Amino acid sequence: MPESFGKRRRRDVKAKKAAAREDRRRARAKRQADRAAGLIEAGPPIAPAEPAALGLLAQDDPGAVDAEPEGVEARPEG
Repeated sequence: MPESFGKRRRRDVKAKKAAAREDRRRARAKRQADRAAGLIEAGPPIAPAEPAALGLLAQDDPGAVDAEPEGVEARPEG
C-alpha cells in the first residue's frame, strides 16, 4: 500500500517531502556560502578504489594476499 493513499495522507506526504526538500536546499546554500567565505574547503575528490579492496589482485604481485576472503574455506575438488 503506498504511503500516499487518500487525500489527507497525500497532502501530508507532499508537505513532508516539501519540508525535507527545503531543508536540503538551506543546507546546500549554507555550505556554498561557507565555501565562498573560505570557512570550509571543497571536499576531497573521490579516491580510486584499490584493487585489493575489490578482490582484483594480480597473480604475480608479491604482496598479494590469497583470493579467498578470511573465514571462507576452499572447497575440495571432485
